Amino acid sequence: MKEAVYVDSNVFILPVLGEKSERARGARTVLERVESGELLAYTSILTWDELVWVVSKVLGRTDGIQAGRKLLNFPGLRLIDVTAQVVSRAQTMLESYRLAPRDAVHCASALTRGLSTLVSDDRGLDVVAELRRSTLESFSSTPR
Repeated sequence: MKEAVYVDSNVFILPVLGEKSERARGARTVLERVESGELLAYTSILTWDELVWVVSKVLGRTDGIQAGRKLLNFPGLRLIDVTAQVVSRAQTMLESYRLAPRDAVHCASALTRGLSTLVSDDRGLDVVAELRRSTLESFSSTPR
């Protein structure tokens, strides 16, 4: 059975911005593994908002729109809707772990799908006991 993971928005943002780091290399590897079907990946629909917003601010609106379209059509990626159930769980996590609202939505989205691994370079998510964070660097050096 394929490994199922939750993919944080930074995994999509770093490669689009053209960053040349171990983190960006790891992000590209994650996306390649998702696209090839080697990795079963989920992310919140909120990731679309974050990706379009950041890319538009840094590279311009046209690039932001294009990045958003690519995310929505990304092969093998499953999008999780932000439902009342997700937000209710996010509220609890916000209170328990003192997370930022968007981080709480990402974590709650993962947990409502029964996922325990979160691929992210956000160390602030390490406080969430129910999730194990896999760093982007760990994917840049992981043999396939």
